Amino acid sequence: MIRTLPLAGAVALALAACTPTTDADVSRAEARPANAAPGACYARDLSPAVIETVTDQVLVTAAVRDAEGRVLSPAVYQTVTRQEIVQERQELWFETPCERDLTPDFVDSLQRALAARGLYTGPINGRMTQATRRAVRAYQAPRGLDSNIVSMETARALGLAAVERDAASG
Repeated sequence: MIRTLPLAGAVALALAACTPTTDADVSRAEARPANAAPGACYARDLSPAVIETVTDQVLVTAAVRDAEGRVLSPAVYQTVTRQEIVQERQELWFETPCERDLTPDFVDSLQRALAARGLYTGPINGRMTQATRRAVRAYQAPRGLDSNIVSMETARALGLAAVERDAASG
């Protein structure tokens, strides 16, 4: 079996990976996961299915050989192409800072924290720009969250949100 990804499909997948998430791709606030903590805010990030074009060469007619093994008539193959889902569409819920907390001061601090880690080179302007979102994704993706929306885990790790203390620890 030969697996190929046509140029158009490869370009579409590459562009999809680079395309910034828009408000249409992400949902906040009203909808919540089943295990949502009271008063917490969540984001839902959708990743599209990954589809691959599979090309098979199917034997239609076997080769015809003479008694000495010489080919009198070569084998005939037919090319069969189909689409195969490599990875299903995924819906991911995660806790985020609430909209009221995403102030210009918060975003300014986020940009500074990402810049200090070499992930953000844009202006420190307190606006959630595409460059800021790319830096957020660059920070989160190696940590298992491939999203350009700031998670609470990221906000805490960067020192931008309070770390919850265990009641037993005092």
